[in-house]
Amino acid sequence: MRVVVTRPAAESQAWSQALRLAGFDAVALPLIAIAPLADEARQALRDRWGSLADFRAVMFVSAAAVQHFFAAAPAGWRWPGATRAWSPGPGTSAVLLGHGLPATVIDAPAADARQLDSESLWDAAGAGIAPGEAVLIVRGARQSREDAASAGHGRAWMSERLLQAGARVDTVAAYRRGAPDWNTDQATAARALAGSDTVWLFSNSEAIEHLFDLLPSDASALRLGTALSTHPRIALAATAAGFARTELAQPGMEGVLSALRGLDRSIESTA
Repeated sequence: MRVVVTRPAAESQAWSQALRLAGFDAVALPLIAIAPLADEARQALRDRWGSLADFRAVMFVSAAAVQHFFAAAPAGWRWPGATRAWSPGPGTSAVLLGHGLPATVIDAPAADARQLDSESLWDAAGAGIAPGEAVLIVRGARQSREDAASAGHGRAWMSERLLQAGARVDTVAAYRRGAPDWNTDQATAARALAGSDTVWLFSNSEAIEHLFDLLPSDASALRLGTALSTHPRIALAATAAGFARTELAQPGMEGVLSALRGLDRSIESTA
């Protein structure tokens, strides 16, 4: 059983290495490319740094959002003590800590939460928001298909929930995300991964979209594999894409390892 990790490049390498150490044949195949904003678009980030104290909380949608937001920080920046930093999971929290934020200002779901998403983050931090307070959502700007400005389902849900609570919501793009740009050799290597013995590990539904966009002539072979998703919404996208088998894993490494071990036993029992 081969496991293909489709996260962005840095995360994909780290995850595939950890899975190999756990005994799996893991391959890194980033299906979401992360890139900085154009210079003229970075002014909005600098403006938000100048008004951080006006926000009750800043929600970072991912580790990439943290990295690119702090890359635009002015010299000698200081995080306002009354502004909370919201994180959807331990990976994003770790990057916030790495940039010098104290753990006391970070709100996040418990590491063993059933889902690491906007809903769980709201359960962990939403009660602290009062009507009239402002929340900034730092996200990526999508560059795939016609929905180029999409903030994603989770971010849209959080915005709606905040507005229902009477908060004021601001959003800013900190980076660009889209499909990777493969050369011929990379496409050939990706094509060779298709087959019934492959488990595709998806942590974002855009990765599913990009896979079939990049390899349209191989759709039938790709669908023979198993799609292992870390959120029910991603699993629904995998089912809609036509995968022969879709499975759900708890988010985080331990949850994914548990699901993979279950798949491994299932495959062995039918071999």
